[in-house]
Amino acid sequence: MNSELSPREREVLERAAFGRSNGQIAAELGVTVNTVKFHLASIFRKLGVANRTAAATAYMRMAVPDDGEQLSP
Repeated sequence: MNSELSPREREVLERAAFGRSNGQIAAELGVTVNTVKFHLASIFRKLGVANRTAAATAYMRMAVPDDGEQLSP
């Protein structure tokens, strides 16, 4: 699942998962809010989720595997 996301999509997903708004993400990455929305739509499609909350949950599952050992970035 994670390997399907582009590096930029992973950056957007991480920030969204930690509660940043589209505007905050755009400012941090130096892109427009519309670009963030585009990335989020692509992330939702690739992860097979319908919303930001489900995408954040998927991110947390990717970041912390079942064995509890955190993946390195």
